[in-house]
Amino acid sequence: MSFSIGSSGVNMGPGRALRGLGEEREGRAFDRRVVVRLLAYLQPYRGRMLGAVALMFLSTGLTLATPYLVKIAIDDYIAAGDASGLTRIALLTAAAFGGIYVTAAGQTYLLSWVGQKVLATLRSQLFEHLQRVSIGYHDRHIIGVTVSRVINDVGVINELLSQGVVTLLGDTVLLAGIVVVMVSMSPRLALLTFSVLPLMALATYLFASRAKAAFRQTRSSVAAVVGNLAENISGMRVIQAFAQEDASQARFDSVNLANRDAHVDAMSLSFIFLPTVEFLSMVATGVVLLFGGIAVINGQVTIGVLVAFLAYVSRFFAPIQDLSQLYTTMQAAMAGGERVLDLLDTDVDVDDPEDGRAMPRIEGQIELDEVGFEYEEGVPVLTGIDLTIEPGQTVALVGPTGAGKTTIAGLIARFYDATEGEVRIDGIDVRSVTQQSLRSQMGLVPQDPFLFTGSVRDNIRFSQPVKSDTDVEAAARYANAHEFITLLPEGYDTQVMEGGANLSLGQRQLICIARAVLADPRILLLDEATASVDTVTEVLIQSALDRLLEGRTSVVIAHRLSTIRHADLICAVDGGRIVQRGTHEELLAAGGLYADLYARQYL
Repeated sequence: MSFSIGSSGVNMGPGRALRGLGEEREGRAFDRRVVVRLLAYLQPYRGRMLGAVALMFLSTGLTLATPYLVKIAIDDYIAAGDASGLTRIALLTAAAFGGIYVTAAGQTYLLSWVGQKVLATLRSQLFEHLQRVSIGYHDRHIIGVTVSRVINDVGVINELLSQGVVTLLGDTVLLAGIVVVMVSMSPRLALLTFSVLPLMALATYLFASRAKAAFRQTRSSVAAVVGNLAENISGMRVIQAFAQEDASQARFDSVNLANRDAHVDAMSLSFIFLPTVEFLSMVATGVVLLFGGIAVINGQVTIGVLVAFLAYVSRFFAPIQDLSQLYTTMQAAMAGGERVLDLLDTDVDVDDPEDGRAMPRIEGQIELDEVGFEYEEGVPVLTGIDLTIEPGQTVALVGPTGAGKTTIAGLIARFYDATEGEVRIDGIDVRSVTQQSLRSQMGLVPQDPFLFTGSVRDNIRFSQPVKSDTDVEAAARYANAHEFITLLPEGYDTQVMEGGANLSLGQRQLICIARAVLADPRILLLDEATASVDTVTEVLIQSALDRLLEGRTSVVIAHRLSTIRHADLICAVDGGRIVQRGTHEELLAAGGLYADLYARQYL
């Protein structure tokens, strides 16, 4: 159940949202702290990772062996006219190629399996942590940025952990093996092959240094496109209402074209680097063919050695190419890993105490004793709040926007901890009990009703998943929701669209009230539930709320003063302080803020 608490949305316009979503950290190609912590996620699957590494060594060994088998076939059997020996070596070579296929397939399967496990684990931990951090964290961070951490950053980390580690090891071993074999067969030809390496090193350095900025820009530009698209889709009704389709299209085209240009720049580097590697490979092949052919003519090496060398040269540059591209992946993973670890390390501002006990059954007394609160240090939102609510009382909080009404409700539910003073329920400091045991005895009905995707029945049952269908229907009847639910296409099984788009605002609110009814809360927090609905629906909602309030301690944040005329106590809040308190009649007679608000609404 959603409840609007705190100052989310303050100073958070579209520009800031897009800047936050496109935020990019440069990252280093290797960060030991990040690597050590990320590698810990492979520990539970070390058996399969060792299996993948073993298959990698076997595949690398077979890859190194196949050109040498060809050399043996030419020098020992073809040159000698030994058909039976040639048949045996041909079968052995075929078996080697078959082994490469099997080991590569097995390695790919194991790495993919481990990768998906790590991916799911990381995302699960992030979501778990996001549910534990206080509402204040979500007030300060843009949703798009958080989603980017869970989806994009975790994805690139998974790519490095599952594929990059083994690729790095495999390509390094393959390169070293090729060098050893080539030098052992012909040191002179090996040195000639390696003569192009300085040029290769220069090309790799230039590519890596420019790719760092180019690929970072692509990640930033993609994030900007996603942010702009999400914002415009959410605001499509406003765009069409003010006929601003052309202006919105122009803004989207701007970020979209920037994204295109960033990707073209990045791909251009790849299109230059990859042909460069191929060209240097061909140069090395030509060098080996020329000088190796002369050596064969002079009887210095055999034809088999020359053929094997040509095969090794073609294999020599592939790992270099892979390793240079892996550099970009590593850098992205380091930056993404640092962001993900920063999120996982975010302090949980509101946490259960180590010796926290379960909240006993709530009777309903609420006390705020000299309570002060700050969202930002040095900027007080509440100051010196003293308020006692007796069990079963209904207390209304009224006042101008930003006065601190919603913050008071948030402190009672312990979405935040008071900066000063204490919030007690039945004489127990809310900070001394577990949050689950406290909030499970509270009910929230928001001004902006939030429904999850799923059936109407599931949304009502959200507060008490174990309740039966009979209980769900009884709660809906109690909340005046049963009648309209039965008229829906599939009744209680009607699927709620994203954002509850297939239901009116009033219908969504009645479902939220039914959800609160099913929870049977001891303390009820209401944020003007009748705002922005038609008169007929307002009567239904108010009738349901009147029944829901009976016998429960209730805190009502009121904007329509007509809805709280019969409250036991009305508190007028202004500037973070309670400036007036009393009944409706008492406050009207006293004049001041409440009487002024009432006069503005009704006189």
